[in-house]
Amino acid sequence: MTAEPFAAAVPDEDLRDLRDRLCRTRWPLTLESAGWARGVPVAYLRDLVGHWVDGYDWHRVQARLDTVDQVRTQLDGQTIHALHARSARPDALPLVLTHGWPGSVLEYVDLLGPLTAAGPDAFHVVVPHLPGVGWSAPLSGEGWDHRRVARAWAALMASLGYDRYGAAGGDTGSVVSPELGRVAPQHVVGVHVHGNLDVPQVDPASLTAAEAERLVWAQHRRVTDTGYAALQSTRPHTIGYALADSPVAQLAWIVDKFHDWTDPAVPDPAHAVGRDHLLDLATLLWVTGTGPTSAHLYYENRVATVPERGPDVVPFGHALFPTDPAIRHVDQREHRLVHWTEHERGGHFAALEAPDLLVEDLRTFFRPLR
Repeated sequence: MTAEPFAAAVPDEDLRDLRDRLCRTRWPLTLESAGWARGVPVAYLRDLVGHWVDGYDWHRVQARLDTVDQVRTQLDGQTIHALHARSARPDALPLVLTHGWPGSVLEYVDLLGPLTAAGPDAFHVVVPHLPGVGWSAPLSGEGWDHRRVARAWAALMASLGYDRYGAAGGDTGSVVSPELGRVAPQHVVGVHVHGNLDVPQVDPASLTAAEAERLVWAQHRRVTDTGYAALQSTRPHTIGYALADSPVAQLAWIVDKFHDWTDPAVPDPAHAVGRDHLLDLATLLWVTGTGPTSAHLYYENRVATVPERGPDVVPFGHALFPTDPAIRHVDQREHRLVHWTEHERGGHFAALEAPDLLVEDLRTFFRPLR
């Protein structure tokens, strides 16, 4: 399992085809008075697509990717693509960062410089694309649940020559990273997470006022915005036809979640994470054809058998951002919690919304574990 150098490139022909499809979009009739209550408003999406056609430049992303070492390898029969940014400091701690859905390695690109910067807190950073996302394609088959991904990450780090490393991530990364600590505890020095949207089952009497408020929001979210998860966990092929055939459908599918999960203090997702990042992600999924296959992780985890286990043994840290419903005493029960930070700004996509806070949190958590 040798990780070979790789250069991610998108043919200009594919970008021209994307623009042509955008210009021929068949727009739906909608209820403009509904705002965001029924999904992405057509006026909002028309404006975003207008920028995609006339003001957006994928080559900017390509140029940024070209400055980062990339690798691709075969792990358990699956092609895996990853960014691999080494620090100039030889004794830097290796760190594997896992993105979520909707997401890609692009959300961590701007963190590579600060994380690898020479100094006692420097990291060698590995950012893999999840199976079936980006250049980790095509999806090799069934069975790619969180635990299998974690085992692949352990093999990936070994193939890069790393025997001792940290694990971190948000959304899917907040589940895969602890799994990595469970499957390779002899190699993982610590697990740091953010952006886990799972709603813990707790006695309401055990909650602080702030925790109760977070769970009220989480329950509201469960009622109003989990239709995407129900569909992806039961019929990923069915939604896949829309995502594979219409770039506007792909964009709407991810913008809906950015609107729901970014910092509530910043209601426009284009302001929360940057308009171009929304288009970066939509373009990446479109040109690689992996919008449909990225949805299969939800199906796999619904049907997977979850092994019984006791509390984790690897040191665990949680950076809590607005919209995260985590409860401290639940983390203490399930993990070896040694670090807990509550941030007042940012949201589910902390690497994009509050990169300074996330970088400092990672440095602080891993400092005593090096």
